[in-house]
Amino acid sequence: MKVMLWMILGAFLFLISCKESGKEMLKNTKPMSELHRPGFHFTPDSMWMNDPNGMVYYKGEYHLFYQYYPDSTVWGPMHWGHAVSKDMISWEHLPIALFPDSLGYIFSGSAVIDWKNTSGLGKNNEPPFVAIFTHHNMKGEKAGSNDFQYQSIAYSNDKGRSWTKFKGNPVLANHDKLKDFRDPKVIWHKKSQKWIMVLAARDKVKIYSSPDLKKWKFESDFGIKNDNRLWECPDLFPINVEGTDELKWILIVSMQSGAPNGGTGTSYFVGDFDGHHFVNTNQGNAQFWLDYGTDNYAMVSWSDVPDSDGRRLMMGWMSNWLYAQKVPTVRWRSAMTLPREVRLVRCDDGYYRIRSLMISEFDEYWKNKTNIKGDASARTTDIDTNGLYLINITFLRSQGLNMILTSQNRDTLTAGYIADSNVWYIDRSKAGKAGFYDHFASRHTAPAMLKGDTARITILLDRASIELFGDDGLTTMTDIFFPTGILNKIDIVNGNGNSSDGIKKEIFPISTN
Repeated sequence: MKVMLWMILGAFLFLISCKESGKEMLKNTKPMSELHRPGFHFTPDSMWMNDPNGMVYYKGEYHLFYQYYPDSTVWGPMHWGHAVSKDMISWEHLPIALFPDSLGYIFSGSAVIDWKNTSGLGKNNEPPFVAIFTHHNMKGEKAGSNDFQYQSIAYSNDKGRSWTKFKGNPVLANHDKLKDFRDPKVIWHKKSQKWIMVLAARDKVKIYSSPDLKKWKFESDFGIKNDNRLWECPDLFPINVEGTDELKWILIVSMQSGAPNGGTGTSYFVGDFDGHHFVNTNQGNAQFWLDYGTDNYAMVSWSDVPDSDGRRLMMGWMSNWLYAQKVPTVRWRSAMTLPREVRLVRCDDGYYRIRSLMISEFDEYWKNKTNIKGDASARTTDIDTNGLYLINITFLRSQGLNMILTSQNRDTLTAGYIADSNVWYIDRSKAGKAGFYDHFASRHTAPAMLKGDTARITILLDRASIELFGDDGLTTMTDIFFPTGILNKIDIVNGNGNSSDGIKKEIFPISTN
């Protein structure tokens, strides 16, 4: 009993110290003077952030909610932070949307526009915003119960600016007493005219249906036989195979372990959904990865993007649970990936795969900017862009590719293509600070999907992150790193490192003004 009391007291003192140290950090830092704060990726103004939540579009605004702890730069009692944007790149910070309460912390979830007011929560003939989230009861967890996670809703009648929690919460109790029972993603299923929820339940996804967002009925489970990984942050949506009328369904699942280059990662399945069951129809029940880097987790899609737009838009948390709470940022911790448009293609091997594209809204940030070409035959380009730029490279596949970025402090980040093994790679082993985690300084690889004599790669650099798009977006890699200076020199050479023959490059500075 004494040991338990000391543990509780220690945890309390730790949280108090984090809160006080967090306040001290705010006094001593200025957001835009921070070397590692991105220029065009979303970050909280201060303190801890993880999973994107409640992403919904309404009347010209993209809403982003996110897991947030306002009192420290490490994980703590979860809130929903909130921001809005007209282009998914320039964001306006809004007040915290949802606070912990007697039912628990506010864990991950989703939000929808209840266009038909099925919930009865709308006012003045306007559809309500409805957020569906997990309540996590810490008292129940500490008491040793197994039903400390359950699903609740909140609603807004002023375009998401203020929120009221439903008096009948929770709307989905944890009757099976599952320790992991969280992260609801809700969609409107047109064919059956009902709401569908996908929910992570340890090593599987559970599917529920509802007529009104308040009463939920269990439909089915989906999992992988003998898989003991922890599943999180599911998403489910329909999408046409590019260039055809064939409709498939994508089930997104983030995995707490077993990602291609270690730690956490976001995966997907391709199949069919009838309003009751999801069936994986890819050959061999294949599971694929949305991103092969180490820093794209909990990636989910925006709801209620108009049919006239027609895109499926997604965003992920740009970190990894192996080291997320240890990275050397001061005022804030964690960023989101650049939003992406995803499309579905059927490849020559018969598999359906997602390809990821930069959103078109990002074009105005770099198009019509000067292409920093320098001498066409030069290997090295000196640039002064404050570490924000886009790079397009076309090269001969047989010769391979190395792109070497360096700072005046000799931080070195390398990325490219290895011809002998047919893989893309990012090497951050010498890219700056890495002592906070033993295996952070490492090289990561991803299989190349396409064949042909030439290959093309697009790379986005944003001070302390790199996003690589290869194979027309069939392969993406996202990595963070922490240089001690701005990367302002680029060497682009063949795989042997001796020549730039056969390489075409475009380097565009990016403005965030």
